[in-house]
Amino acid sequence: MTLTQSTDKDLWVDWPQYHALIERLALQVHEAKWEFDQILCLARGGLRVGDVLSRIFDKPLAILTTSSYRDAAGTTQGTLDIAQFVTTAAPRLEGRVLLVDDLVDSGVTLDKVCEHLKLRYAGITQLKTGVLWFKAHSCITPDFYIQKLETNPWIHQPFEDYDTLRPGALVNRLRV
Repeated sequence: MTLTQSTDKDLWVDWPQYHALIERLALQVHEAKWEFDQILCLARGGLRVGDVLSRIFDKPLAILTTSSYRDAAGTTQGTLDIAQFVTTAAPRLEGRVLLVDDLVDSGVTLDKVCEHLKLRYAGITQLKTGVLWFKAHSCITPDFYIQKLETNPWIHQPFEDYDTLRPGALVNRLRV
């Protein structure tokens, strides 16, 4: 990904910046001295965030798949789908849970997932949320976030190249 200059409408992020933001989120959670039992990440955007935090804090990682940005290479929001089940190697999702994603845009996904978890997982005694980016127009404020984006830009993340890369193009790219 070639890094383009960020503007009020577009925020461009490369891999080193992305990983630094995850590390800053880990530090923010650590400094809050909030003890949690498990990390639940929202797939797909929160997978990398959850994986790194799970490793840093040495806590079990659970995954809940959600989807609303499917059209136009992931740039158009549609209806929100939440998977029926959480995937985890732990016996169950319970206790104090840190719910992580890459960003809060409108806030609808995070809000609906929190409602979903409260209804389906009575064993969760405390739920806090953490993201890298929090857009000002969101209907919900996460407990932990690194950047509040007042102008609500579109965030161009380093893994977006894979949204349109297909196997044939990958073959051509790797032959060079």
